[in-house]
Parts: sequence; structure tokens; C-alpha cells
Amino acid sequence: MSVHSDVKRVTVHTVQAMKNNKEKISMLTAYDYSLATIVDAAGVDIILVGDSASNVMAGHETTLPITLDQMIYHASSVVRAAKRSLIVVDLPFGSYQGNSRSALESSIRIMKESGGHAVKMEGGSEIKESIIRVLSAGIPVMGHLGLTPQSIYKFGTYTVRAKEEEEADKLVQDARLLEELGCFAIVVEKIPAKLAAKVAKAVKIPVIGIGAGSGVDGQVLVLHDMLGINKEFSPRFLRRYLNLFDEMKGAIEHYIEDVRSLDFPNEKEQY
Repeated sequence: MSVHSDVKRVTVHTVQAMKNNKEKISMLTAYDYSLATIVDAAGVDIILVGDSASNVMAGHETTLPITLDQMIYHASSVVRAAKRSLIVVDLPFGSYQGNSRSALESSIRIMKESGGHAVKMEGGSEIKESIIRVLSAGIPVMGHLGLTPQSIYKFGTYTVRAKEEEEADKLVQDARLLEELGCFAIVVEKIPAKLAAKVAKAVKIPVIGIGAGSGVDGQVLVLHDMLGINKEFSPRFLRRYLNLFDEMKGAIEHYIEDVRSLDFPNEKEQY
């Protein structure tokens, strides 16, 4: 689907209607203007400006180091590109946990300074106050349960979450709580497919999975992973649609050769 000036913007109502109509929701990350332009033109429903920018854009080992200012910078670049997609921005680690006032201030800064359409927060009952406060300002909130990468040092590992009954029960309870509080959607990450399907049935709002099977309302992947720009990261749930690392490296090697052999620029490529 190509983007025209009359293209209709995806909103939180659109994605709710998609779940109601049993239409699957597509979501991808983007962090810069150029790639967000392509993702939006392709017709993705939701662009997540993820704190995964900490890993793929900045080279950090975890999502923890990225700052609110950096998230706003990435989000505003994406907002300038996207004509159609709903843009959701991750609240970075430390900008909302344990203090609902700072959650509200962080969210207001994201909305005002980047022009994003919604924020995403990791966690369930433990961040209840923050969610209530942000929603009270009229800011849409997407939840995130299961493997919550900002809590990686608590888990100690990136393995599948909620395999045990107790954690699984809490996850379903948390999903119901997020719906009750007023979140418009929930991401579930790296949980058993059966549990994810159960969550999607337990709540009326859209549930978007990553490594959570097909029984949910939509899917999300990190753009750099699915395009094969990253080679290191190969979890079971990742499908690589391209191998851009090798293709781009080959093109650059070709360029270097042409420069060295004086093939580039040729007579037609100069003034």
C-alpha cells in the first residue's frame, strides 16, 4: 500500500477495531527517519520506537542505558517520517518505575517534544500508580508483560518467562489489570504460546506477541533483526526476511574496490 496525502492515520481505535474484527495487527520497531519512512510506506499498523535503540542504534548490551532525551530524539525522527502508522514510544528504564509523578512528566515530555501518539511501559501491578497517572493526562498507554528487558538483572537471563504456574497466573492477572486500568494494548514477550493465546482471550484489548506464538492479535519484531542487519541475535522466534548485513557489506566492498581502481567516479559521474 503506497502512502498518499489522503492516507488514514492508524489510531488506538483502529487497532481495537482490528481485534474486534479478528484482523491481525502488524508492528515493527524504527528509530530513524529513513527506515521509518520505508516501514510506514509498507503499511505497518504500529511503529514502536523501542528502547531496543539502546542495543541496535547505540551498541549497548541492555536497554537500560538509553535516556529519556535519547528516546525523544529517536521518536521525533520517526514521527517526521510516518504518515500512517500509530507511533508508540517506550518509556526508558528509570523514567517511570516507582514514581508516578516522574512517569507523568516523562510521558508528557515524549508527547510534547516528539509528537508520538502513545507510550509503552513494562510491568503489571507494580507500576499500577504510574499507569493510572499517565492515563489521567489523556496519554494512551501500551502495556508490556512476560520478558521485560528493563528487568533483565532481576531475571538474570533472557529465557522464556511464565513457564511456572505461579508466574503464568500473575501474568494473566496483570493483563486483566492493565485492561481495567485503561491500557489500549499489551505486548507479551517470550512466553509460552498457549499462555499468550489464553491472555489474548482473557482481555478485550489487543495483545501483540514477540516470541509468543500465533494465538495473539498481532506480532512485533525489531526491524534490524528481521532485515538481517544484526547477525548476532538469533532467537527461535525471529524470522529473517532479508540478509542485509551481507548485502550491504558486499556493496560497500564493491565501492571500495571501485574507488581504489579509479573506476569510480567515471566520466559520466563527474562535472
